[in-house]
Amino acid sequence: MDALLAAYAAGGLPKALHALVGSHLELRPESRIYVHALETALASSVDDSEPVTVKNRRDRLEQIFAAAPVMPAEASDSTAEDALDEPRALRHFLGKSIDELEFRTVLPGVKEFRVETDDGTTAILYRIRGGKKMPQHTHEGSEVTLVIRGAFRDETGYFGRGAVAITDEDVDHTPVAVEGEECLCFAVMDAPVRLTGPIGKYLNRFIRH
Repeated sequence: MDALLAAYAAGGLPKALHALVGSHLELRPESRIYVHALETALASSVDDSEPVTVKNRRDRLEQIFAAAPVMPAEASDSTAEDALDEPRALRHFLGKSIDELEFRTVLPGVKEFRVETDDGTTAILYRIRGGKKMPQHTHEGSEVTLVIRGAFRDETGYFGRGAVAITDEDVDHTPVAVEGEECLCFAVMDAPVRLTGPIGKYLNRFIRH
C-alpha cells in the first residue's frame, strides 16, 4: 500500500488507480498524512534539483488538471458524510453518480459496471449482496480493490469501508461480502481474473473476463 500511495504522490498512476487512491484518501483521512509527507519530500527534491526539459508537456499538464482533488482535511461533517457514501474522486472519474450507472447482473447477487480505459487497465464497480460468496479465483496480473460501502473478507483478511486489498497471481482467494449490507467495491486490474477450483477451471473456457 505504501508503494501505491508513493506513486500517487508522484503523479505516476493510471487514471483509474489515481481515482481509486484519491477515493481511499477521502474515506481514510489518516492516509493523507503519509501522502502529504511524501508530497513535501518530493517538492523539496524538486527545489534542490537542476531544471530539466519535460517531455510531452501538454499531455502531462492535461493529466494534472484532469485529476480529481482530494477532499481537504478541514471539510465539514456533512461533506465528510457525503464522501463516505460516494467519494468525489470516483465520481469525477466516472463522470456521473454511482446511482446513475447501469449495472449488469453477472451472478446471482453480484452486479458490475465496467469502465474500459485507454491505458491497459480495466476498472470495475461491483455491487455484491451481503453474505454472497464470490467464485474462488486468482489473478493473471495485479488487482487493487477499494471498499466503498459494506465489507468483505477472504483468506487474506477483513476489508471494511475505505480499505484497499491488493492481490496478484500469488493470491488464490474466495471473497465473501459481510452479512447485513451490500458491499460496493471499486477494482482496478491490469490483467484478467482466472477462476480456480474444479468448476472454475471448466468455466474459464466460457466466461468473459
